Parts: sequence; structure tokens; C-alpha cells
Amino acid sequence: MIHLQNRQDTPSLEKIGEYIRNPVFEKFCREIKAQYGCSEKIEYSSCSWERGWNVKFKKAGKTLCTIYPRENYFTVMIVIGEKEKMSVEVVLPELSPYLREVYAQTKEGNGQKWLMIDLEDEGDVYKDAMRLIQIRRGGAGQ
Repeated sequence: MIHLQNRQDTPSLEKIGEYIRNPVFEKFCREIKAQYGCSEKIEYSSCSWERGWNVKFKKAGKTLCTIYPRENYFTVMIVIGEKEKMSVEVVLPELSPYLREVYAQTKEGNGQKWLMIDLEDEGDVYKDAMRLIQIRRGGAGQ
């Protein structure tokens, strides 16, 4: 059994993948690394609502996304700030009903929405998350 709450035991990306037990995690990480030329940073969060290890992908000092491991799936947090908001709202009607609902239900604070997106498979939600990360990076999201 793999535990991701032990602060003294930094897990590898492979160990996190073993905990999640979903091949979509490995695919997601490979795509982010290949598309943005970045590597993962595994960090421990002491945040009361999300304590434990997570995986961050950063490019040019900006966090593209943070992955929170779950059993059989993972949650990707993508922060939509002032710069990205208009681009995201333009493509929103094209996104999956699930992602539109996540966006609508996420409260805005300090001009940002912290979208928590559950990924279980390579379907529309996966494609939508990749599109939002592209917008976050500064692309058009097309």
C-alpha cells in the first residue's frame, strides 16, 4: 500500500502513478512534459483541505497545473487568472458539460478561479483540461 501523506518520504512520479493505478496519469504527465518542455516538481502540501503529496508542472515560473493523486483517478488544478479568463470564456461553450459546470461552480477570488478537474479517462474532459493548460501557457486554446 502506497501512502502519500508521509511528509518524510518523497514519492517518485512512478510511485504516485502506482498509487493512482490509472494509465491516463502517465499519459497526461508525458504530454505535459513533451508539449511544454517542463519537468514535474513533487511537493508536499500542508493545506488542510488537500494535505499530502502533489505534482506541479511549471514553465517560465508559472504553474501550468497541479495534480492531486486519488485512487484510480487524479484531480488537476488549473488556475484561471485575469489574463486567461477572457480566452477561457470564449471557448467555454465548446467544452464538455462537466467542465462548464466546474467553471460555473468555482468561486472567483483575487481575480482567479482555481478549477479542480477530475480525470479518469482520455475523453472530452481530458482534452478540455489540456486546452485550458494551453490557454494558461499563453496559447489560444485551439
